[in-house]
Amino acid sequence: MEFQGFVDEDFEVFHIGGLEKRMEGIRARIQPKFRALGEKLAPRLSHMTGEEMFLHIAKHARRKVNPPADTWLALSVDKRGYKKMPHFQVGLFDDRVFIWLAYINELENKRRFGEKLLENLKMIKETVPGDFVVSADHTKKEGTFLREADLQKMLERFVGVKKEEFLLGKYIHRGDPVLHKGKELEKIIVETFETLVPVYRASFS
Repeated sequence: MEFQGFVDEDFEVFHIGGLEKRMEGIRARIQPKFRALGEKLAPRLSHMTGEEMFLHIAKHARRKVNPPADTWLALSVDKRGYKKMPHFQVGLFDDRVFIWLAYINELENKRRFGEKLLENLKMIKETVPGDFVVSADHTKKEGTFLREADLQKMLERFVGVKKEEFLLGKYIHRGDPVLHKGKELEKIIVETFETLVPVYRASFS
């Protein structure tokens, strides 16, 4: 399957009521696109990082009642999963696509990664454009432009607060015509990852 981007019907999946029916929509409409996109992104990201990256597609297996408000693919050095390691994501809410470098609350050695990011605060601010977005919670749509964020405070909270997360990347909002153009969207995602790879590497240094 050739990745051809995302269309309105993909975003409308998140308006389907009920866990099972929404998951049917996600599996039918979105996951095949994630697989097509992820299989192209994995070797590109492996080349950028110098580490083999494995594709994971969110299964939402822990959900028993509430349907997911978003879904995503993840690329990680861990073949068995992605949550315990820093990883790259591409996903959808009902009104946007998100492209993240993600440090979520299930991260192993979370404190160590946060301290490394703090040590590289100056590099992050100099490397990542101000119109990139930061978030402390992957379950919420809200994010803050990097140029407006108190990055040091966010990372200090990430280090000190168990539930705090750190996500850095981009939103592309529903209605942006680039979402319908697979090759152009893929190019934006790759360029976003290229910008974020130095941050990813620094958190391991």
